[in-house]
Amino acid sequence: MRILSGIQPSGTLHMGNYFGMMRPALELQERGEAYLFIADYHAMTTIQDAERLRAATHEVALDFLACGLDPEKTAFYRQSDVPEVTEIAWLLSVVTPMGLLERCHSYKDKIAKGISPNHGLFAYPVLMAADILAVQSDVVPVGRDQKQHVEVTRDIAGKFNAQFEEVFKLPEPSIQDHVAVVPGVDGQKMSKSYDNTIPLFGASKKELKKKVMGIVTDSKALEDPKDPDNCNVFALYKLFANEAEQKEMAERYRKGGLGYGTAKKELLAKIENYFEPMAARRRELQEKPEYIESVLESGARKARDLARDTLAKARLAVGLD
Repeated sequence: MRILSGIQPSGTLHMGNYFGMMRPALELQERGEAYLFIADYHAMTTIQDAERLRAATHEVALDFLACGLDPEKTAFYRQSDVPEVTEIAWLLSVVTPMGLLERCHSYKDKIAKGISPNHGLFAYPVLMAADILAVQSDVVPVGRDQKQHVEVTRDIAGKFNAQFEEVFKLPEPSIQDHVAVVPGVDGQKMSKSYDNTIPLFGASKKELKKKVMGIVTDSKALEDPKDPDNCNVFALYKLFANEAEQKEMAERYRKGGLGYGTAKKELLAKIENYFEPMAARRRELQEKPEYIESVLESGARKARDLARDTLAKARLAVGLD
């Protein structure tokens, strides 16, 4: 089973990225033939500064390797290092209905957030389809709110296959219902857009403590019983604690006598213990930029082998041989 996933290098990665996308992507290494790409072409819809894009791409690569990506199990590559993808995107674009793109949530959402519309933003789903179809993916893991991306890919591939010949495998979405929705320090979904994130790496101990101690809670007094199921601190604590630890803290919440300050300190200790080995690995990798580059180049070669074969079949089907 060939599995594909991707992430945009849109800024400093945070705990929401880790539990929402990174850790599930790393788990794919044990499930099948995994391909993971850094979507630098996609990032250009919002990042139009060369140095910033280069730096962000490098940081994402560094973060994934620090968090446990195994280059022997996962083909890890930059999207822009597989140029066949962009030609496949054009071949797909000539069979993609405008109405299909106009209905895509991602375009509507970004426009609603004030991002200036351009062709890249509008045609984003076609390039995404090319990413998936180029390596003939069987499965694309997505959250339920991203299922449309795979459905659009299937629609476009189906139209191409019907118009010309059977070239593209129709991928299946793998809905990641078990993936945690990570609350930010303000209680909303953790997102750079809301400026409510807790960064994975780079923050000093003092900065990290300030972030955690600033998590929004209600105003209940120390002695008051509290509801763990409606507490941002407990929601984050559950990501790190085992079942026994979760049960024990939940009982302390309901009993009363546990202050939010104490709960935050216990959460902080969990975060530091969990990520410190990864942070140490990251510090080592920072001194080995040539290794990071070699990993990305090796992954791109694997992806290109598949993409070249797919493109050759597509060119033949449309009459460009």
